[in-house]
Amino acid sequence: MSGRIPQRFIDDLLDRVDIVDVVGARLDLRKTGKNHSARCPFHDEKTPSFSVNPDKQFYYCFGCGAGGNALGFVMDYDRIDFPRAVETLASLVGMEVPTEGARDDEHTNRRRQLYAVLETADQFYRSQLREQTSKQAGTPSDKQSNTQSNNEAVAYLRHRGLSGEVARTFGIGFAPPGWDNLLALAEGDESNIEQFTDAGLLVVRDEGGKIYDRFRHRVMFPIRDSRGRTIAFGGRVLGDDKPKYLNSPETAVFQKGRELYGLYEASRAGKNMDNLLVVEGYMDVVALAQFDITNAVATLGTSASVEHLEKIFRYTSVVVFCFDGDNAGRKAARRAMETCLSTMKDGRSAKFLFLPDGEDPDTLVRKIGSEAFQQLIVDATPLSTFLFDTLSAGLKLELPDDCARLSQLAAPLINRLPRGVFHQLMIDQLAKKTGMASSTLENLIVEPVSEPESWQTTSAADGDSDQHGYPENYDSGNHSARHHGSENHDPGNHSSANYDQSYDTSYSENQPDNQHSHHDNYQNNRPRGQAEQRHSQQTDKKVTLPPTHWLIALLANNPGLTPIISLEHTSQLSELNHPGMDILLPLIELLRERPNYSLSNLLGYWRGMHGEEQANLLTKIVNTDLITAAEHTDQSSRAQIEDTLTSLLRDAQLNQPIAQQIELLSSKSPLSGEDHKAAVELWLKLKAEDAAPELILAVKQLVSEVALTKQ
Repeated sequence: MSGRIPQRFIDDLLDRVDIVDVVGARLDLRKTGKNHSARCPFHDEKTPSFSVNPDKQFYYCFGCGAGGNALGFVMDYDRIDFPRAVETLASLVGMEVPTEGARDDEHTNRRRQLYAVLETADQFYRSQLREQTSKQAGTPSDKQSNTQSNNEAVAYLRHRGLSGEVARTFGIGFAPPGWDNLLALAEGDESNIEQFTDAGLLVVRDEGGKIYDRFRHRVMFPIRDSRGRTIAFGGRVLGDDKPKYLNSPETAVFQKGRELYGLYEASRAGKNMDNLLVVEGYMDVVALAQFDITNAVATLGTSASVEHLEKIFRYTSVVVFCFDGDNAGRKAARRAMETCLSTMKDGRSAKFLFLPDGEDPDTLVRKIGSEAFQQLIVDATPLSTFLFDTLSAGLKLELPDDCARLSQLAAPLINRLPRGVFHQLMIDQLAKKTGMASSTLENLIVEPVSEPESWQTTSAADGDSDQHGYPENYDSGNHSARHHGSENHDPGNHSSANYDQSYDTSYSENQPDNQHSHHDNYQNNRPRGQAEQRHSQQTDKKVTLPPTHWLIALLANNPGLTPIISLEHTSQLSELNHPGMDILLPLIELLRERPNYSLSNLLGYWRGMHGEEQANLLTKIVNTDLITAAEHTDQSSRAQIEDTLTSLLRDAQLNQPIAQQIELLSSKSPLSGEDHKAAVELWLKLKAEDAAPELILAVKQLVSEVALTKQ
């Protein structure tokens, strides 16, 4: 790849990828509350201290301090340079990496416009469900018809037993009757109409070019991605129209073979998911949530795919498929079972729950209640049992012919399993059923597998894998080696110790102590990369931050609060030589221009524009309790920014010449409490140094004015 990668593309890429998918493809992630955890790949440990935060799209290790976004993780874990990491992530989400000068802006802007249009539609559908009287213009009869339809939608949801709380959690809305409700929101603007059409919300007929709403007279279910963005809709008809359920078409932001309805809501339920239950439809997911079964998801009109399963296993190690107990349900279960096989790494499990005839999850949970339904999930049939029961149906295993037949049927399925303990146990179980020795059976049925070339191996043409070039999308005069990262940068302690902030990096002792043998093998065989060299095991649990670093961390995690710092403040801060000012000042300038930048976007930008060393230092700075502790509120973050800024501005003031300090204080009359304190300190300092009498007198007058004001 030659040329420079545009920053807009990197921003778009980081918006599209999910760090849970990226890290989960390389580590055995387990859901722990709102985050995911694993044993850190960058240092040896027995207790998981590596955490991935899906909300901030950020990872952090409490043990060694490694942290960053998806790009940084791929660079460190795969030991590749920036351009190759961009290519790796781009291939994951089906994007082509452009070079500077290519027209990538159109693609990036189009995706952002689609998200905005889908959010507009989402809010519209919700408002239609909430409002009992139509707000749209029309004849009285039209208003009466729409009001009746709104009442009909509310009545339908109540009939299904849904509370307002559950409806809000899932963002359920209503598409009223009529052909042009969403079309009216486009206000006749051709560009808006095109965006609504590209988002799958409007349909253009081939004959005559007529444009109309795709969803009409339907209860609407927004389909969200892992970050909670609305990417599509599903609609359940209220009348007799067909089809009964209608999904959005695939778009630039929605591929139905990769998305699961309800996964975002399940991940936000605040519970550790022992399993995820795959059901058929939206109403099944929502109805189960009404009974506090919040771990259900649904495919979107397709059978479960490998992509679906890999996404599920990012959140839990157990997937339970729920099917009707009839022949059609069992055929669907067999397809799901065959799809599962290639994903069944050791430690993962798949089960199959078959419902009584005529029941679906919605109706059954209402009959038997939540506790009994949960027990059905626990007692679901394991994959191994379902596989052998299905293949053995109609066979008499006391006959050699049927034993051979079972081996013939089972062999190709067992061969789909990844090599490991489960694979061997399945061979042993087949051996037990057929009466053959496992070793004999294994030699007969297991196809030889050629081991792929290890990922660590680098051909001579690739050069030394330890060397990582500077991102070629940006000009650089500093091609610092990967191992010359932030570990060589000692931020030091600010001289004004009373302004320093501290945070606790201790990790919760309640984290699971899972032992993963594959991790041990990886630790023993994996070449040591930049992260291992950069992060040594931390022994101190308290870290002191200079105020500049504290302000950097606050702004990076709360970019919307940047306007607190005015241009005059920036000018004063530029006079300081505190550690981190080379990051703080350009950070403020960047966030003024891009207040919606996520932390992931910010780190990607910094790595490209400011180089490896500064990117590593910025990553280290933002790994404070702002990331690892409980969520801070805007109010508390604002107060901390204001306090830290005041401290820094005071330092800047003290760095100025005496005459300039006096002039500045005089311009602020009457003085605030902080300024009065500064004036007193300055007066005492001038007296101690036996400074010019006129300077001492000028400061004394400022102090006296404050005293007179208080009298």
